[in-house]
Amino acid sequence: MSRPLIPLTPLGPTSDVSVRPAVPGDEREVARVQLAAWRDTLAETLGDAVLDGIDPEQLTSQWAQAITAPPGPGYRVLVAMHGPRLVGFASVAPVTAPAETGDEVPGGEILALEVLPEARRVGHGSRLLAAVVDLLRDEDRAGSVQTWVLAGDAVREQFLGSAGLDDMGAVRRLGSEGDPREVTERLWAAAI
Repeated sequence: MSRPLIPLTPLGPTSDVSVRPAVPGDEREVARVQLAAWRDTLAETLGDAVLDGIDPEQLTSQWAQAITAPPGPGYRVLVAMHGPRLVGFASVAPVTAPAETGDEVPGGEILALEVLPEARRVGHGSRLLAAVVDLLRDEDRAGSVQTWVLAGDAVREQFLGSAGLDDMGAVRRLGSEGDPREVTERLWAAAI
């Protein structure tokens, strides 16, 4: 049986903000942040029926797996903290450059970067992105970072653009052709 999502009280001012690796026990809050962020930004695109169909317990279990047993080196989950509260997360995977580029330097892909709606615009997203880039560059010796952005997500595009990522012109479509829930994403990337 899934537990209902409990709304958080508004964030108060604090100088205690940070990003750290996710640890066992963070999975429930990561899932809660993801669902809240998706409801805020994807409700119009995906529709309430799709969002209501997401099982919070299954999502929590998937995040527990990602945190405790990632599929290999370079897979990470980081969390943003506002005082003692987990308010955001980023998930990263390694990528290799396409063979035709001749580039052998690895890169990293941000699979997800979400912040609670009430915790946005105070630097948590920027701290998460900076921590991802630092880990990719310093630990993985990666030369690039990339992420896929829902077409028309002007807020995320502005955030990524202000951080130095560019729309690379690559497009992918998710879903079945002709399905009204099919979504288009655009690739954003930068050398690091």
